[in-house]
Amino acid sequence: MTDLPIKNIGAGAGIGETSQTKQVAPEKGNFENVINEAINKVSQVQEDVDKAVNALSSGGDITSAVLAIEKADMTFQMMVEVRNKLISTYQEVMRMQI
Repeated sequence: MTDLPIKNIGAGAGIGETSQTKQVAPEKGNFENVINEAINKVSQVQEDVDKAVNALSSGGDITSAVLAIEKADMTFQMMVEVRNKLISTYQEVMRMQI
């Protein structure tokens, strides 16, 4: 998902353009690559937490450690929800009659 700057919202209205947003082309690649990339990103966030906690133990900034931990927690929760949705979708497909 891309973020649109607030100044661009509605900028094209009234100039002959539709008010709908442009569709972003999906990344090319197969499903396995997308899932592996997401898992790698979660692993990277986990490594960042380890670094922040180690820095905190040697007198580092507590704010950056807490932010890294919260980011890792949110990332992990999102990954669990994606997994749950994938399992639910798989079960639904398996229930379909041909």
